Amino acid sequence: MGAATQADMEDNLALAERAAGPCVFVLFGAAGDLTKRKLAPSLFNLGKAKLLPENFAVLGVSVDDLSLEDFRSQVTSFLPGGADSADSQEFRKRLFYERGDFGNPETFTKLKERLVAVDAELHTEGNYLFYLATAPKFFAPIVQQLGTAGLAQQEDGHWRRVVIEKPFGHDLESAQALNRDIKMVLQENQIFRIDHYLGKETVQNIMVFRFDNAIFEPIWNRRYIDHVQITNAETVGVELRGGYFDTAGTLRDMVPNHVMQLLSLTAMESPVSFQADAVRNEQAKVLHSIQQLSSDDVLQRSVRGQYGEGTIAGEKVPRYRKEPGVSPESRTETFVAMKLNIDNWRWAGVPFYLRTGKRLAQRHTEIAIQFKRMPFELFRNAPFHKLHSNTLVIQIQPVEGISLSFGAKIPGPLLRVGSVDMSFEYSNYFGADAYTGYEVLLYDCMIGDATLFQRADMVEAGWRVVDPMLDVWRALPPRKFPNYASGSWGPAEADQLLEQDGRQWRGIEP
Repeated sequence: MGAATQADMEDNLALAERAAGPCVFVLFGAAGDLTKRKLAPSLFNLGKAKLLPENFAVLGVSVDDLSLEDFRSQVTSFLPGGADSADSQEFRKRLFYERGDFGNPETFTKLKERLVAVDAELHTEGNYLFYLATAPKFFAPIVQQLGTAGLAQQEDGHWRRVVIEKPFGHDLESAQALNRDIKMVLQENQIFRIDHYLGKETVQNIMVFRFDNAIFEPIWNRRYIDHVQITNAETVGVELRGGYFDTAGTLRDMVPNHVMQLLSLTAMESPVSFQADAVRNEQAKVLHSIQQLSSDDVLQRSVRGQYGEGTIAGEKVPRYRKEPGVSPESRTETFVAMKLNIDNWRWAGVPFYLRTGKRLAQRHTEIAIQFKRMPFELFRNAPFHKLHSNTLVIQIQPVEGISLSFGAKIPGPLLRVGSVDMSFEYSNYFGADAYTGYEVLLYDCMIGDATLFQRADMVEAGWRVVDPMLDVWRALPPRKFPNYASGSWGPAEADQLLEQDGRQWRGIEP
């Protein structure tokens, strides 16, 4: 079967999906980096794919003193193809701007008046999607102001939805408080807690791969699987986020959201349908089944690290404590590894090893399913035979694909057994694309499909896993930071975490 072309894919997408209904995309924090890099290009791509409604507008809200033309030029300069293309000029007409302070009630009074005017001009029918691309401290106040201004109520067939970026709280108590505050104004079906990882094709494909292929689901359990590894590695440091990151750290920044989402999709039971709550019910069950770590468990089953000086892509990079906005005595972790166990019949006795960090050897995210070795090594006496296990690897970034390793005879007169891979890459089979990963998430928000978004109980369950580590690490400062060189795969203790169980991290090739 030949590879599908990009044009074929876009035609099929347009036929298979429907354009979202009329609405206004209200973007708080519209002058920020997220708008330029991700949100505006994603909306632009949706427009090109004919998935945006004809009656659609983007209304940016920010404290920045910008004119309408300033805002339009700022946004369109980041669009694929540049600001002067015909598509960019058409998208430009959909952009509007409102200056205002998020803490000032007058901002929301003016916003309501502006939305009424946009409705009248573009016939957007009173449907509003509010996107909070702001600092976390503004999440609850903005929602409360929307409620006070009468912009959150759904009536007369109009819908109102709010998209909230991570981090959703900084521990369990703050996450619960934020959930309480926003639920005083919004119903759960109006809240879309976004995690851009779930916009990646491979992440969405995990469920299709598991539940639409009869050859994998029967062996997806403790009888056949030895352990699971989830790796999320970045080569970048904290860049310009030092001030924020030094108060958060990798554990808070990555584990309750990105990593827990990957774990729950890997370990969940088959949902009764692909409806949002059916899928999220099964994910929540997994998160609630994770064994809670005691203080002793934290010391034995978790590792923290902070990067020192090193070399990335041939260039010397500074240690974390030399980054802008970071305290020279910082105890904040930039690397985390842990061993978790899930208490249910499918996964009893199968450890899940997780690691995530900055300034590592490669930018790479994957889920590796390590199957058990054969109980009898028939070919153990064959010359040059190497012990191997079957490994299924779901690669998420930078390459999106799936590979399966298995034993095969090496050609030649001698019986030699080696490990070979069958691999599939999305770009080779379906063609490369310029999507950001936000397209499917924004489209789902507009049509009201919450399948790929975290529910309140899922967020809180993720923090319950993390909280014991936060408590122990707060009480026991790290003994030696920095403890790994930039450009390595993290501290030696991360390797020892698996070695004490007779295992090792899967080698990741460039």
